[in-house]
Amino acid sequence: MLVTPTAGTENHLPPDRRLASMSTTPPEQTVAEIVVVDYGLGNLRSVTRGLERAGASVTISEDPDTFAEADGIVLPGVGAFREGMDNAGPYREALADAADRGQPIFGICLGMQMLLGSSEEAEHAGEGDVEGLNFVPGTNVRFDVDRKIPHMGWNELDVQRDHPIVDGVDGEYAYFVHSYYADPDDDNAVVATADYGVDFPAVIANEEGTVFGTQFHPEKSGETGLQILRNFVDLCAE
Repeated sequence: MLVTPTAGTENHLPPDRRLASMSTTPPEQTVAEIVVVDYGLGNLRSVTRGLERAGASVTISEDPDTFAEADGIVLPGVGAFREGMDNAGPYREALADAADRGQPIFGICLGMQMLLGSSEEAEHAGEGDVEGLNFVPGTNVRFDVDRKIPHMGWNELDVQRDHPIVDGVDGEYAYFVHSYYADPDDDNAVVATADYGVDFPAVIANEEGTVFGTQFHPEKSGETGLQILRNFVDLCAE
């Protein structure tokens, strides 16, 4: 089920679905050291605040040498796939090393799409093939539905299988803004879905479960998003 806020409607959503609700949540005790990758794209301040409220000590870093010392890594992102991969080029090797170590890597929105091997977005823009990180084999495809694109608003999460990142959020609502969605090669990579004329992956994870991502923005998803971030921090603290 999609709930799309229009002018003046957001305040009529339940408090845990308001974009601003996370900002009123007091910080929790620090339990994990998290690096947020600053590659020039992404809402770094909001992601950082959300992680801190979930119990993380956060470092925003442009230095891939900092990744190995962290308990977990967040790859945020807003924008186009090609720009994201171009900007993330200097971090590709360090991220691959982190994935090989089993270090938790959490991609958000564009950051999640970059976890896959490719995207139709670059092809549609006439930019040719763009290689993603390929931590979760597959591609990103454009919505082909009789609905407004981009998909923007609150949508219900339908958890498909167990994974620590989705503990406590089945049936809850998260905030989405996107025109493309992940299409993994392995159906088991899909952790949770949402419906926008087609069931699409809202949360994905690699086979080991240590690299995962959300198509929605947890930092904009109120209490649902805070629960996701708590789950991530708890996983990193193990």
